[in-house]
Amino acid sequence: MVESVLTVPVSAPAAAPPAASAQRTIWGLNPMQLYARYWASMGVQVVRQGERSEIVSHAELFLLNDPRSFTLFEMSDFMQTLNWIKPSALFVRLYDSHERGYRERIHTDALDNFVSFERLYDASWRLTRLVITPDRDIAQLWQNSINPAAGWRRLRRYIRKPERAVKAVHGNVYDRENAREVALFLRDLIGKWNRPDSTISRAISDDGQVWRDPQARIGPGIKFIGRVWVGAGRELSPQTTLVGPAVVWDDPAHRPVVEDISWQEIEPTEPPEESVPVPSGTRAYNFSKRAFDIFFALLAMTLSSPLYPLILLAIWIEDRGHPFFGHVRETRGGETFRCWKFRSMRLDAEQIKEQLVRQNQADGPQFYMEKDPRLTKVGKFLRKYNLDELPQFWCVLVGDMSVVGPRPSPKKENQCCPSWREARLSVRPGITGLWQIKRTRRTGTDFQEWIKWDIEYVQQRSFWLDLTIIFKTVSAIFGKVSRS
Repeated sequence: MVESVLTVPVSAPAAAPPAASAQRTIWGLNPMQLYARYWASMGVQVVRQGERSEIVSHAELFLLNDPRSFTLFEMSDFMQTLNWIKPSALFVRLYDSHERGYRERIHTDALDNFVSFERLYDASWRLTRLVITPDRDIAQLWQNSINPAAGWRRLRRYIRKPERAVKAVHGNVYDRENAREVALFLRDLIGKWNRPDSTISRAISDDGQVWRDPQARIGPGIKFIGRVWVGAGRELSPQTTLVGPAVVWDDPAHRPVVEDISWQEIEPTEPPEESVPVPSGTRAYNFSKRAFDIFFALLAMTLSSPLYPLILLAIWIEDRGHPFFGHVRETRGGETFRCWKFRSMRLDAEQIKEQLVRQNQADGPQFYMEKDPRLTKVGKFLRKYNLDELPQFWCVLVGDMSVVGPRPSPKKENQCCPSWREARLSVRPGITGLWQIKRTRRTGTDFQEWIKWDIEYVQQRSFWLDLTIIFKTVSAIFGKVSRS
């Protein structure tokens, strides 16, 4: 028999008591223990009040969590702060962007006849606070507190302000006492955790998609769609289909004994930052690239010059503001310059941005909204056809930028990943690049893609790669024009 707690129907019943879900295990572990094993796979020990587990000396970091919640977020969001600022404790405000869905309640009259449906949305647990610290004494202080409120007071008294850092990020928060929330947590954990075998010795896999217990038996011809975890004592019938993410819980009669975590033997599933080898490029390549940049910039400025008065006039007519916008960015070696663009946003765009931070759809340090309310009418048109970037050819001509290279970024963004920063600042930033032509805009992956394509460009850059990127960029722009 196949059981799955992860497919939660829209009309799901009210949450069951926590004890009911706590009795189910996979590989001998209940959801709370799975949560601890997941973070342990990254060298992080979860510490809560009321749970008298040993504060281990081999953990790299401690996650100070309140007893009621599970949290999932990207540790990469914090590594820059932890590695460079080195605070005693990083105080985190975690904003939950998870879709909770709803359940339906049926209303009837006195004769038990149907009247209406009522949708009940779960809007709880949208924000939580937690602490990340490398200090065992701070973790012990938190664990010994009688409740989270007392724990926060003790941390503020114990940790001086210069030794603290604060960061707000998006992630997922789940109510441990709500069976529906626990099901959502397990679904997301299965999709996120690629190597449960790093801290769970009973988890074995042949393809990285289906993880099973050694005592589980999978019949021939069974088809798996998505990631599935299969527990001890389970036998899956042949010629059946199992759709993930899903859990096939342990058979209670064959529930295995839980083994302790061997902290000294853990190999973190998210490796630490390593320096990226940055080739310097041959003298011939560097000379030809600069010569090409000058030629291409002059050609582009000459061909686009008839558009300049029209764009300038359109911007001035809409709001009488300055037609150009120059933002301070970093170029090769960390030198700063003004990156010029035609202004596509309102004059008060920077002030409005502070009010829109929580609506940021990007997963990294940059700010992005698909429908940005700061854009002017003219700005939307300029952005659509990349006309706002025409003044950047002046930056190319004077040597601050290149036609092809990593996207020009301010110092604040470049601090988020040391290896990425060193790679991208070894070359001039570009008007276009690999990230611009290969990005997918998938939720939660844009920043990771940005890092990947920037580093790949720096390591593989060549004259022919530049020409390929230019060709694909121009093709994409003309494709937009032809579809209009």
